[in-house]
Amino acid sequence: MSDELKWMIERQIPHLRRYAFALTRDRETADEIVQDSLERALRKRHLWSRRGSIRSWLFRILYRQSIEHYRRSHLDTIPAEAGVIDNAVAHPANQEMRVDCLRIAEALEQLPAEQRAVVLLAALEGLPYDEIAEITGVPVGTVRSRLSRARETLRLFRESAPPDRRTAKLRMVK
Repeated sequence: MSDELKWMIERQIPHLRRYAFALTRDRETADEIVQDSLERALRKRHLWSRRGSIRSWLFRILYRQSIEHYRRSHLDTIPAEAGVIDNAVAHPANQEMRVDCLRIAEALEQLPAEQRAVVLLAALEGLPYDEIAEITGVPVGTVRSRLSRARETLRLFRESAPPDRRTAKLRMVK
């Protein structure tokens, strides 16, 4: 493998980790998906045509790996008792910013996986619609539609929040 290709891939690792974490909300799982994606990219490097963006190519691999990981993990899921779940996720908010972030994460969790994926690529990674379409394997019109529906769902979620919790500002970037 050329040093140039290795360098190009290495530059994308922080972006891949951020997106994987946003999809999974679990660092360990995100790192596992990124690792699997990088291994796959290195094995399949001959398939990258060098005409398109390596970032889009790597994100497409990561997106597909995350779908595969989700399918595998839900086959082995064992329900936990409510007390275990409550103790695992119950943390008192220590500042307003944390509450806002949790509220935004809660709103994103309400979205279907396909909508959440395009919102995260647009808002978190700042990717243009054509790259998002390439990554997710859907037409640009479908990306626009999913973003539109996701924004509407997020807007409704925000409006339904109690008045004291409306401080979280959900801004979606085109």
